[in-house]
Amino acid sequence: MEEAVVLYPSPPIGHLISMVELGKLLLTQKPSLSIHILITTVPYDSGSTAPYIANVAATPLIKFHHLPTVTLPSTKTTHHEELTFEVLRLSNPHVREELLSIAKNYTIHGLVVDFFCCAALSVAKELNIPGYHFSSSGAGVLALFLYFPTIHNTTTKSLKDLNSLLHIPGVPPIPSSDMPIPVLDRDDKSYENFLDSSSSFPESAGIVVNTFASLEARAVKTLSEGLCVPNKRTPPIYCIGLLIATEGPKDDSGTRNGTTVECLTWLDSQPVGSVVFLCFGSLGLFSKEQLREIAFGLERSGHRFLWVVRNPPSDNKSVALSEHPNIDLDSLLPEGFLDRTKERGLVLKSWAPQVAVLNHPSVGGFVSHCGWNSVLEAVCAGVPLVAWPLYAEQRVNRIFLVEEMKLALPMNESDNGFVSSAEVEERVLGLMESEEGKLIRERAIAMKIAAQAALNEGGSSRVALSQLVESWKDK
Repeated sequence: MEEAVVLYPSPPIGHLISMVELGKLLLTQKPSLSIHILITTVPYDSGSTAPYIANVAATPLIKFHHLPTVTLPSTKTTHHEELTFEVLRLSNPHVREELLSIAKNYTIHGLVVDFFCCAALSVAKELNIPGYHFSSSGAGVLALFLYFPTIHNTTTKSLKDLNSLLHIPGVPPIPSSDMPIPVLDRDDKSYENFLDSSSSFPESAGIVVNTFASLEARAVKTLSEGLCVPNKRTPPIYCIGLLIATEGPKDDSGTRNGTTVECLTWLDSQPVGSVVFLCFGSLGLFSKEQLREIAFGLERSGHRFLWVVRNPPSDNKSVALSEHPNIDLDSLLPEGFLDRTKERGLVLKSWAPQVAVLNHPSVGGFVSHCGWNSVLEAVCAGVPLVAWPLYAEQRVNRIFLVEEMKLALPMNESDNGFVSSAEVEERVLGLMESEEGKLIRERAIAMKIAAQAALNEGGSSRVALSQLVESWKDK
């Protein structure tokens, strides 16, 4: 019987891309495998996946299985994490049906789930299929979540009220208020979901991590020594990264192809290392007031910039729960801004070919929301960052980038999360002109070389991948 691995990503496009890249990587190690990817739908704008899936589906060894859409009970929540957990929990019967269907024709070596899909591990266990976790957010965040049940058992207050540093093995001290937003309130449903998922890690057959050993050396060592799970087993850890797409999702309208040509042509005309790129992921949004502050900061910095702008959210949140396609830059940005900066700046609507931009020689810095895919894309391109987290685990990623990896300067917000134009100006200048910015740039270039070494024959990530595939022979 043919051999297969089933991958189960949560719906946002960034999670899907990481899983698809994992599938492609597994095929390089074992070309006889068949990769099956389960797809669910959520009731918010998680980034268009259909064009990307259609493009990948041309690879015959990667097959997509679209699970039936589930109906959510009436809910008032607007937390996209809570909605995601609920959709995936209700999808378990459909996951079971698909696994049984696939198992008729294949020997399934494992079901690989990301953090939000942990409810499906009970289905895998029932069907005697090995269940693996996929950590799409790196070793530092994995250490945090493996240790999260210990934090829960040793505290009684909500993290938002704790006002103290959390000492988690393998990572720098983390202010309790910087923990991922869904775990800040002990009485919130999302907290319970995250705790349940974190508690399931020790029961898995292994944990696949989208990182490489030298990027997060201390966290990887601590994980491998089992220090993040006191009194329980730590499953085998496989650091097989970097998993990043060589090109982003396409759509059918031609708009993105036109944008690609426009921005890369513009970059071709800029001096080497002179452009600051600002882009904040598929879910990140800013208010109109914040967009104006960014504009003033960029203008006063005097530096060249390429900036991706999306419409503000209608409900003043920093996460896109619905799509707002029509963008009027003149109404969003300060009067005359586009005209005054047209010789040194380019503003794009909604999207840019991020991997291509980061790898363009004209780009010298990246202002990012610290989503892990974006971090890895910057590392692979050797581009230093300004870390401006917006949601999910991005605040702890900022700590890791600034204090542990030393690949970024921090963007500092006020207590209400607002960033002034003066702060934007200062951080752009710091990254592009200061001695500290120079050191970060040198370290980013060195880490790019280390990333390539990890992926080469005999490198740490290739060895870990080989160990993962070899482990299936014993099952």
